[in-house]
Amino acid sequence: MAKRRDQIRMTEEEMWAFIEERKSLQVATLNRDGTPHLTTLWFAIVDGALVFETFTKSQKVKNLQRDPRIAVLLEDGTEYAELRGVSINAKAEVHSDPDKVHGLAKQVMIRNNPDVPAEAMDQAAKQLAAKRSAIVVRLEKVVTWDHRKLGGSY
Repeated sequence: MAKRRDQIRMTEEEMWAFIEERKSLQVATLNRDGTPHLTTLWFAIVDGALVFETFTKSQKVKNLQRDPRIAVLLEDGTEYAELRGVSINAKAEVHSDPDKVHGLAKQVMIRNNPDVPAEAMDQAAKQLAAKRSAIVVRLEKVVTWDHRKLGGSY
């Protein structure tokens, strides 16, 4: 009999489909005293990595500049039998060069504002880039679960 962990693990295809369905990403960084700093942000998928942008002076950027370890979570479900999620631990790449931030921020904005014309997104992303950083999270340690695979049995 297969272990429950093996029964609920998502395939690579299921994982990416699940990530693409989500709009928000829970992001945990480490404060100076070692406590977690947890926030929720919009994101984009760029070249197999998760990308988000935020103010350069934000606590999460300060934390990542000091310690690049990051955990991100995407989850869904309200009943135990429906719970699904992807948890990723990685080392974040912090980009503050305005040209790099512009391109990545534009991807986040386009993904999360599909009804806004691309030209408007480009201009908005360019304005944001001066005071923001883009964070790239390349998947390193990944844990997935989909309790629907248990068919209601625990």
